[in-house]
Amino acid sequence: MIRVMVVATSPVVRAGLSAVVTSNSTTLTVMGSASDLDVLAREVGLQPDVVLLDLSGNLQQSVWEKLLLIQEEQYPLRIMVIVEELDSIDLEMALRSGVRGILPSTSTESEIVAAVEAIAFGLVVLHPDFLELLSVREKVLVPVQTLTPREIEVLGMLGSGLGNKAIAKHLHISEHTVKFHLSSIFQKLGVSTRTEAVAVGVRLGLIML
Repeated sequence: MIRVMVVATSPVVRAGLSAVVTSNSTTLTVMGSASDLDVLAREVGLQPDVVLLDLSGNLQQSVWEKLLLIQEEQYPLRIMVIVEELDSIDLEMALRSGVRGILPSTSTESEIVAAVEAIAFGLVVLHPDFLELLSVREKVLVPVQTLTPREIEVLGMLGSGLGNKAIAKHLHISEHTVKFHLSSIFQKLGVSTRTEAVAVGVRLGLIML
C-alpha cells in the first residue's frame, strides 16, 4: 500500500482529501493528517510515501522554506500540492522543496488519485495548464548546448521514472554509458538532479510527461 499523509488547514478539506484517497484507490491508504507544516514536521517520522498538501490561498515563500527544511533535516518527502492559481507557483523552488506534482483545486478525484500514485512511483506530475504557463514564461529560455537524440531519449526515460539500470536495459547499453549520458545532460541543461533535468526538459519542449 502507498502511505499518504494529508495536509490542509481546513478540517473540511482534510476530510475531503482523505475521502478522495481512500474511496477511489485500492493501492492508497491515509496514514495520517496534519493541519499545517509544523504538524507535518512533527509527524514526518511516520515516513509517508506521498504528502498530499492543499495550498489553496497559502502560497507564501515561507511554505517552500519550511518544506525545504523538512527535506534537508528530517525526511525526504514526495509532495503533491493542490493550488488555486497555477501561475503563482515557483517551479524551481517547489521542486527543491520536494514537490513532485502540481494540480489545480479544480482537479477531479481521479486526477488527484492518479497523480498521487504516479508520484509514489517516482514520476513528476504537472497539470497541462501549468505546462502551457511554463512554455509562455520560458519561451526565451534555450539550452546552452543542444542535446543529442540519444540524450533526449535518456531524458525522456528519466521523465518516465526509470532508473539507470532500466534505462540501460531499454537502450541495450551499459549503466556506465547511462551515467555518462546523464552527466552530459546535467551539464548542458545546467542542472544537478534528475528531477531538475526533467523539469527543464519539459519547459524546453524536449520531452512530454
